[in-house]
Amino acid sequence: MLLSSCGSSEPTFTFTSYEYFPRETYDVSMQDDKPDYSKSDSWAALPFRADEADALPDPSLTDRQASAEVDVFFIHPTTFAGGAESEQNWNADICDAVLNEKTDLGSIRHQASIFNGCGKVYAPRYRQAHLHSYFSNDTSSAEAALAIAYSDVESSFQYYLDNWNKGRPFIIAGHSQGMTHAGPLIKKFIDGTDLQEQLVAAYLVGLPGRADYFDNIRPCENADETGCWMSWRTYAEGFLPAYHEEEENILCTNPLTWTRDTTEAPYEANSGTVLHDFSIYTALFDAKIHEGVLWVGSPNTFGGFLFEMENYHIADLNIFWKNIRDNSILRSNNYLNSKRLLDIDPSEYSNELSVEVD
Repeated sequence: MLLSSCGSSEPTFTFTSYEYFPRETYDVSMQDDKPDYSKSDSWAALPFRADEADALPDPSLTDRQASAEVDVFFIHPTTFAGGAESEQNWNADICDAVLNEKTDLGSIRHQASIFNGCGKVYAPRYRQAHLHSYFSNDTSSAEAALAIAYSDVESSFQYYLDNWNKGRPFIIAGHSQGMTHAGPLIKKFIDGTDLQEQLVAAYLVGLPGRADYFDNIRPCENADETGCWMSWRTYAEGFLPAYHEEEENILCTNPLTWTRDTTEAPYEANSGTVLHDFSIYTALFDAKIHEGVLWVGSPNTFGGFLFEMENYHIADLNIFWKNIRDNSILRSNNYLNSKRLLDIDPSEYSNELSVEVD
């Protein structure tokens, strides 16, 4: 099978003890089960231990985390969907071994690994909101679940800043629910703050994001620009989501050209898609922007029409795996070279990690 998706069940209870506020200000301090990010088990990926973010789908590629001068903070998408346990909870338990394995062998192996060519990969576990938080009519419970999830992501990023960053440049990457939380995280911690100078780029993929969402961080306009952000949602050519007419000024970047224009990028421009067998297939998809979404044609393979989908959301990153990897390396190198030209002391970006977790 080329691509697959999972079914799910909507939780059967509602939050009664929390009032929802916008995620930037939601108070979850009353929670006594917040993850402890000083513990290794609270992270799906860390650069100084072996994990699925180290994986490589081709022996010609190199995991450069040991020497990288850039960090990558990766926020994984929703993996909490379906199963009897999800019918009792709106938020996942980060100690759930089965769910963690699903996350690690799925998103961490197939998505976070994209970035091990340019940086040290940090990916927190968090009390992710159930998939139906995006579809439920019980909006108060859904919003509360997303707020709890965001509070964990914020805590993990604060721990990363306090203990590991040490002034190093970084990339923020998030897919789907990961993008949901990356947006307000960047807005609070980075947009217009001193940390913005350390931002190499942000890859925020899978959901609609307004091009003017940030006050100071601009959309990327080309392949080598730094300090900017990118976004796209992938659909089969000719398909538009039902809510498309309600969207305005949605940022869409073509990950085969790294521009925002509507020029069609041919299949040959796709340097590598990673499928479920964790192998690279070149020239499998083309891409072009149409009215704020990214359209791809049928997979360029024998019987490709059999695998055609309307919505390629689950593969927003996988379809363009090698192109994203190469681009993250390019932007990282450009950032580092620009700082060196400005006579920034390279020791500011030390590769040493003086703080370890249990």
